[in-house]
Amino acid sequence: MTYRNWIHLCIDMQRMFAEETPWHVPWMRNVSPQVLEVAQRHPHRTIFTRFVPPQRAEDMSGTWRAYYEKWEMMTVETLGSDLVDLVPSLKSLVPPARIFDKMTYSPWTTGELHRVITGEGVDTLVVTGGETDVCVLAAAIGAIDLGYRVILLKDAVCSGADETHDASLELLGDRFSVQLQISSTEEFLGRN
Repeated sequence: MTYRNWIHLCIDMQRMFAEETPWHVPWMRNVSPQVLEVAQRHPHRTIFTRFVPPQRAEDMSGTWRAYYEKWEMMTVETLGSDLVDLVPSLKSLVPPARIFDKMTYSPWTTGELHRVITGEGVDTLVVTGGETDVCVLAAAIGAIDLGYRVILLKDAVCSGADETHDASLELLGDRFSVQLQISSTEEFLGRN
């Protein structure tokens, strides 16, 4: 099936997950070729999200403050802002690809991303990136809640934990099968 009004929503393919940090996701290197292939073929249809930590833990409220007290080494003050950036191969596609920054797992929390893409007539999201069991899961379920058709590219998502990666794919594929389709990158690109 060919989709007309779609975007590639690439979740958090950032240096702080690709490089040796406490949040390193080794699988990212394995899915990077597929993510890059989609983004290079369709840069004008690609939006990259970036998970942006606060400057300091005390800049956050509620449980996010406790979270960054635990992960203080991942605040911008300690980590530095360079590692928040996209991996270089993807950053080179901006523009025409766009970047959307978020401070939570979900890119939908502020409403801004939804406002922008619905204004462009988008009804389908092709999701790649990481982590399958955290930010990708939050993005997919939020997109379903907002009424988007979601195509999750199973060979272009990654996690630091195999068991919860597999469980997330099973959950999304089984429980949300009317609203979400799991596909391979090759299958999707062969049709679009």
